[in-house]
Amino acid sequence: MKLEKRVDELIILIRGAGEMASGVAHRLHQSHFKICMLEISQPLAVRREVSFCEAIYDGEKEVEGVRAKFISKPEQIQSVWKTEKIPLLTDPDLKKTKHFLKPDVLIDAIMAKKNLGTQINDAPLVIGLGPGFTAGKDVHTVIETNRGHHLGKVIQNGTAEPDTGIPGEIGGYTVERVLRTMKKGTFRPYKEIGDRINKGSVVAVVDDFPVIAEISGVVRGLLREGVEVKKGMKVGDIDPRGKRELCFTISDKARSIGGGVLEAILYWFNK
Repeated sequence: MKLEKRVDELIILIRGAGEMASGVAHRLHQSHFKICMLEISQPLAVRREVSFCEAIYDGEKEVEGVRAKFISKPEQIQSVWKTEKIPLLTDPDLKKTKHFLKPDVLIDAIMAKKNLGTQINDAPLVIGLGPGFTAGKDVHTVIETNRGHHLGKVIQNGTAEPDTGIPGEIGGYTVERVLRTMKKGTFRPYKEIGDRINKGSVVAVVDDFPVIAEISGVVRGLLREGVEVKKGMKVGDIDPRGKRELCFTISDKARSIGGGVLEAILYWFNK
């Protein structure tokens, strides 16, 4: 497909502004695309230091030198672009922003493991991240998000690998590195992102019920204080490698997915 535009003039709308969506947005922004991101009004990102959705709470959020700015209406998008920042709006069903912006590319980066309403006719190129999408049916292209040999692969026909329900291995650990609460209630962290902890440490409480670290390392992700959580919900994650700087930089997984998205866009509009 050909558009009467230079590739770096393409407008890209991203559904989601959590960790993976932010990794994609960062790579595309650095490649000089015009990016706009959409989120829900109360995001629940765990890896908050590398998630642009934090701008909804703080007004702006910087990730590795790129800043996102929270705005209230689509009419403000152009003014944010002029400052070389990424505009971020709360428009989860995307209809308001999609009709205003008329994007050339729509990326569903919600990572919900299922399609929450994205359609192949939402834009000239529609990309879905991970399982829940079928290339050629509800999206044009799917990007593999499962850690392993095919991470970041561009899928032109078919689907990504199914969700295993098991977190990817880091430092030899999978489920052990994820912090979950066994009780419904209000989340109160005792630690901060980047803190070093030992196995058995109380990282947070939900009401009066402790969230205990199963391994030693550094706190790589943690929910905001005061969030209402459900039983079994992911509330944080521990990096067993113990390198504090990794808590504040984009992960290898997010970078790989971002690379796959960039390849998919260039392939589609240059073929």
